[in-house]
Amino acid sequence: MIRPQLSADGRAVRLPLGEYVDPLLDELALAYAQDPDAVGRLLAAHAARVVALDFAMCSDDATEYGRAMRAAEADGTREALLDECPAAVTLDPLLDPDSAITFATRTTRLAAQIRHGATKEPRPTLADRITRFAARIRHRTTQNRNARP
Repeated sequence: MIRPQLSADGRAVRLPLGEYVDPLLDELALAYAQDPDAVGRLLAAHAARVVALDFAMCSDDATEYGRAMRAAEADGTREALLDECPAAVTLDPLLDPDSAITFATRTTRLAAQIRHGATKEPRPTLADRITRFAARIRHRTTQNRNARP
C-alpha cells in the first residue's frame, strides 16, 4: 500500500512510489542484459514515439487527431516495453476498500497538518532571533542612558 508522508519542507504530501518503480527498472535492466538488441530497439522506438508526441503536443499546427495518433503510438511502444517486465503488473496498485479508506485518512490527516501549520506564524530564523536580541539590548542601553541624572 502507498504510505503518504510529508515532504521534507513540510509543505506538501509526498506519495513515495519508488517501491513500485524500482522493481520495474530492475526488470527492464535484466531484460536488456538478456537481449540488448531487442530491448534496445524497443527503447529506441519508444523514444522516437515520445519525441513525436511531445512535438505534436507543443506544435500549433498539429491536429487533435494527430496528437491522439502520436499518443496511441507512444502507448503502444510503452506497453511493448512493459510486456518485457513482469513487475509492471504491480505498477498500478489496487486498493481494497479498507486500504483505500486508510490511505485517504492518512492523506487527509497530513493535508490538515500542512494547512494547520500554514495558519501558524512561521518559526523565526536565526537571523530574526539575533536581530530581535540586538534590538532588546539596544533598547535597554537607551533606557539606562535616559534614566541617569
